[in-house]
Amino acid sequence: MDVGALYSVSPDYLTKYGLDKATEASGEKTGSFGSILDAAMNMINETNAYQNAAESSEVQFMLGEAVSTHELAVAQQKANIALQYTIAVRDKVIDAYKEIMNMSV
Repeated sequence: MDVGALYSVSPDYLTKYGLDKATEASGEKTGSFGSILDAAMNMINETNAYQNAAESSEVQFMLGEAVSTHELAVAQQKANIALQYTIAVRDKVIDAYKEIMNMSV
């Protein structure tokens, strides 16, 4: 597995990728609430899948099955990075919500 490509990923790329995928899935215009919600749900589902894969790798490693320490470390790191990114997005959404609620009309 080539992890070198992970170093060239920028937040702008991730945002555009998420919105493009949501637009393809829903057929809506880019930037609409539905497409953003779909992208967020896809991100949460992917994070959950990475967490499950890491847990499965840990169990296989403990049972002595054919999982090397390198594969275990890669699965754990993928899950960790996905969780950190999801938490960062959640924090930004909460900040945006608070800012909107503080606006005077």
